[in-house]
Amino acid sequence: MRVFDVAVLGLGAMGSATFYQLAKAGVDVVGIDRHSPPHNQGSTHGESRITRRAIGEGLQYVPLVMRSHEIWRELEAATGASLLHEVGCLVISRANDETERPGRTGFIQRTRQAAERYDIAHEILSAEQIRQRFPQFDVADEEIGYFEPGAGYVEPEHCVAAQLELGKSLGGTALTNTLVSRIEHTDDGVVLHTDQGVIASRRLVLSAGSGAPGLLGAPFSTFLSPTRQTMHWFTLRPELREHWANGPVFIWPHGESADDFFYGFPEIDGLGAIKIADEYYGDAINPDEIDRDVPLSASEDKFKRHVAPRLRGVSGQRHKAVTCLYTATPDSGFVIDFHPNDDKVLIVSPCSGHGFKHSAAIGEAAAQLITTGQSAIDLSAFRIDRF
Repeated sequence: MRVFDVAVLGLGAMGSATFYQLAKAGVDVVGIDRHSPPHNQGSTHGESRITRRAIGEGLQYVPLVMRSHEIWRELEAATGASLLHEVGCLVISRANDETERPGRTGFIQRTRQAAERYDIAHEILSAEQIRQRFPQFDVADEEIGYFEPGAGYVEPEHCVAAQLELGKSLGGTALTNTLVSRIEHTDDGVVLHTDQGVIASRRLVLSAGSGAPGLLGAPFSTFLSPTRQTMHWFTLRPELREHWANGPVFIWPHGESADDFFYGFPEIDGLGAIKIADEYYGDAINPDEIDRDVPLSASEDKFKRHVAPRLRGVSGQRHKAVTCLYTATPDSGFVIDFHPNDDKVLIVSPCSGHGFKHSAAIGEAAAQLITTGQSAIDLSAFRIDRF
């Protein structure tokens, strides 16, 4: 039985980044995934993910996203792939919005504070300025905008594929379509029991997303909650098509409920449709029994609730809809820390639905942690003992 220096369990956003960074550092690494990434069975798919440098969820995230942008540019140079699109991000909100939202209370104010703290280029726009510059958004008079020109979106499937291919070219071993049923902790490391045999490693990075609670058991299963999310694409009408093709990504908290929140993207690659999504932090589900079907009524509800009152030039005709998984913590923060009972195991993610923009830097930091015990970026805010 071959013994690896490090095993990475789960090759989605965080795992593929960690796998690549470990291989780049010359570590004998094996990456394992129950499917064949990039795939649509977890949290890392859907063609686009928003990225922005000023993070309204907390200042502790800003160094991660800033470093991630640098790494994505490095990956583009190394592979020729197009990964990061800095089309700008527009946050629209009432200026004094204080509606309780998981991780995002006072979102536009906190986003502005992060931009000012880290000297991130941005503008504050009035409702009238938004209408003039971005007529596709039907804003109310009491709403304002935060516009960050260096923000935009990344392509999750392409990011994962690029990091896995580079990691393999640098000597990493990738085992896909391999289901790990049990993690055995030993004095020398870990033994992973899989449906393809047994794999031994001196250290383990567990980045299994929604699969983490089942693999880790208690107490992790009490504070890691997988939830089902949906993403919807709606077709565009001819009017304002040019604005949608050349517009920014957007984030829009509205109303008095935590669920009055959605985000979306411009038209990408002439698709003739735009993608929007909201967030659901309800009861936890069994990720192995997720219902992948999205009924038309669910899209109709999203259109009526979010799109019709606020987006112009978008029809109610659904282009498509897909599901994905979030795995949330009680405070909507990340978990990046060593296992409390085994310092040879580093738990990376779950990221409560807002992790992809940080994933490239988290992979680099995880590689540093598992090999040296320290990371260049401070990760103390993501320790397990806060629960």
